[in-house]
Amino acid sequence: MVMKKILIVIDMQNDFIDGSLGTKEAVSIVPAVKEKILSYDKKNVYATRDTHPVNYLQTQEGSMLPVEHCIKNTNGWQICSELKSLIDEANIFDKVTFGSTDMALFIKSISEKEQIEIELVGLCTDICVVSNALLLKAFMPEVRISVDSKCCAGVTPSKHEAALETMRSCQIIVS
Repeated sequence: MVMKKILIVIDMQNDFIDGSLGTKEAVSIVPAVKEKILSYDKKNVYATRDTHPVNYLQTQEGSMLPVEHCIKNTNGWQICSELKSLIDEANIFDKVTFGSTDMALFIKSISEKEQIEIELVGLCTDICVVSNALLLKAFMPEVRISVDSKCCAGVTPSKHEAALETMRSCQIIVS
């Protein structure tokens, strides 16, 4: 049986790359993420999009991270222009928190019909990448889940490394 390879692109949005929460590390991974996406069959590429309401600063997350970002329908919320056309809009899951249970359940439904392996890339390694990787592992403990560390960036380089170590501890393959 042929193993279906699924790529999940986490939050490659303008605000996380060069916007309100952008970093030079996030900017630097865009070409590698593009190359990774192009190495997959487009129908097997999924993405998440961090999505917040206009009153973000009044939310619990907004009180802990008081920087407006990824406000729905703003430029910062959009997937960056270099990647946007490479991902089918129907394969993008808007999420209101770090991990997407909707995306995990959808991918789990695929795994119930055929053998899959999952690779994750994106931003930020120490928040949304690790959250989604652990969520997917919880839903599908026997599915091979990997993260390409060269296609991820954390809030800081040290937090990126700490998140990679956490994922290794939870049996997620880090390359």
